[in-house]
Amino acid sequence: MSAVTLERGLAELGLELPADAQGKLLAFAALLAKWNKVYNLTSIRDAGQMLTHHLLDSLAVLPHLGDIERLADVGSGGGLPCIPLAIATQGREPVLAISSIETVNKKASFQQQAKIELGLATLTVLNERVENVRPDRPFDAVISRAFSELADFVGLTQHLLRPGGRFLAMKGVYPDDEIARLPANFRVVEAVPLTVPGLGAERHLIIVEKS
Repeated sequence: MSAVTLERGLAELGLELPADAQGKLLAFAALLAKWNKVYNLTSIRDAGQMLTHHLLDSLAVLPHLGDIERLADVGSGGGLPCIPLAIATQGREPVLAISSIETVNKKASFQQQAKIELGLATLTVLNERVENVRPDRPFDAVISRAFSELADFVGLTQHLLRPGGRFLAMKGVYPDDEIARLPANFRVVEAVPLTVPGLGAERHLIIVEKS
């Protein structure tokens, strides 16, 4: 996995990360590849594709998070986007506390191991079904990457959000049909086209609020 490719990709995204972040991102990718041989965490096996399709794709949303302090990542699988985001925001003020909600035990176990090995104090891993999670404090935003279609996403996670909080759905091509199926009390406030270095595919961040 090329440190040069990662550095170039981060520069194209306009991201300046903490000094040790690139090393931790590469270590995470290596850990994901290692566990993937046994636990099938992701269908991507190629190291280069893992960098573009997972790391850079996850980090492309970073400029659009704003100054939120509490983020939930729902159906995070192999820790995407939560672990790259946790690595990239270490030492940030205000602190970004990220809770990963993953129902599959082996995937949550992998994330917990990555949290320990990479020293990610701001990451909490919850091995729960999202509908069973009752946070002590509601989240500022809930993010998902290939978790479900928009209507299911907002329906299953709305109890996690504070009033005025936002749903952040990472999608491929612009999801006209999914947006049309949103319940009437939810609205798309922004649809951000994302350009992921080396990906060569459409990506969008769909930002939804409950009205």
